[in-house]
Amino acid sequence: MIRSIPNPYSCTRWLALAFTALVLLLCAGASTGQGSNQVVELRLDGVISPASSDFIIRGIQRAATDQAQLVVITLDTPGGLDASMRSIVKAILASPIPVATYVAPTGARAASAGTFILYASHIAAMAPASNIGAATPVQIGGSSPAKASKEKDSAPPEDAMSRKARNDAAAYIRSLAQLRDRNVGFAELAVTDAASMSAQEALDKNVIDLIAADLRSLLVQLDGRDIRITGDKVVQLQTADAPVAQVEPDWRTKLLLLIANPQIAVILMMIGVYGLFYEVTSPGLAGPGVAGLISLLLAFYAFQLLPVNWAGVGLIFLGLSLMIAEVFLPSFGIAGAGGVVAFVLGGLLLTNDDIPGFDLGLPFIIGSALLSVAVLMIIGHLALRSYRSRIVSGTEYMIGQTGTVTETQGDVTYAEVQGELWKVRSHQPLRTGQKVRVVSIDGLVLTVDVVAPSSAQPVSRNL
Repeated sequence: MIRSIPNPYSCTRWLALAFTALVLLLCAGASTGQGSNQVVELRLDGVISPASSDFIIRGIQRAATDQAQLVVITLDTPGGLDASMRSIVKAILASPIPVATYVAPTGARAASAGTFILYASHIAAMAPASNIGAATPVQIGGSSPAKASKEKDSAPPEDAMSRKARNDAAAYIRSLAQLRDRNVGFAELAVTDAASMSAQEALDKNVIDLIAADLRSLLVQLDGRDIRITGDKVVQLQTADAPVAQVEPDWRTKLLLLIANPQIAVILMMIGVYGLFYEVTSPGLAGPGVAGLISLLLAFYAFQLLPVNWAGVGLIFLGLSLMIAEVFLPSFGIAGAGGVVAFVLGGLLLTNDDIPGFDLGLPFIIGSALLSVAVLMIIGHLALRSYRSRIVSGTEYMIGQTGTVTETQGDVTYAEVQGELWKVRSHQPLRTGQKVRVVSIDGLVLTVDVVAPSSAQPVSRNL
């Protein structure tokens, strides 16, 4: 009987493959275990804007992809835009992992839009001496319902649009409170009457789940809790010793935070308009035109992100255009003065001062208008000085210049004018060494007159 002997190289190869697969499985299991135990912290400090909304949404999505067990939004905000707040709330409600909103550090607040985010979260927590509430919606170009109710005698009655916005916000936060089984009464009062309360009051009245001095204390208190995410899905947290990964804003978020500011948007518009103006008046430089176009596009992109009144944007653009037109039009200052008035009115109408973080401020508006006037005065002065200055090149410059006849060859005569040799002609006979003055130019031929000796050189006198 002949027995087949296994190839030792084949056995070694299969053993190596099995060992490699085992190592990969162990590494994958370790990675999965670490990811499922991780806590991701997202800091939202300041006004809730499209930039912060984009940061929070992408942070939640990334945490879900990495299979983190919990997302903590550390919140300190005076409020912000309704559209940005609703985008964050939608991301929290659709999150496959629990989201905890933690109003911190001590002394922080979750006002206005922050109240909605706190109510929408699976876990609501606050630091000592923090507060929540004042969630009354504010309409662009009008007063808030709370302000209207306090000033019934001096202010006009609340309009239909304000009532519509208030009722919509009240219904929205009421549905969030019912979803998370939290205090519905305070949620409605925060919208209708701008009610607020401290952290301890919020804990006593079932507005939040717990109070924690810091993030580690919060994670220790959450350890072992069962959190219902969507439907019947329940997740038990193991956060006592969980590693915390703080996610910092990337360059995209920082750029959006920079330009999504009314003051920056107005400055970008000014740079854009003046850059294009300088390119038109001095063609060929390219740099001011390119910078102006980029700034103008960024300004309009920022205005599209912000809750602006487009009539205000149009007035600002009209004001800048009229101030530029004053340089060219003999309007005796009327166009410039009208431009300043239009610019100031546009700044006042651009945003609402009641929305935190989105107001221009009267000092900024007046300062920008005065700066524009100063820039235009400087440009006009330089243009006038350039117009009055002596021409130093071209045909006009050559007229009146003097030279010396250097050579005569038959009917062709040459003269040296301004260091260059020119072909010249004259109604008078010319000879070598004569002083001549240019009277006209025909192509590359100069027409000259003979300069009298008395005018060619000064007469010396004895003193």
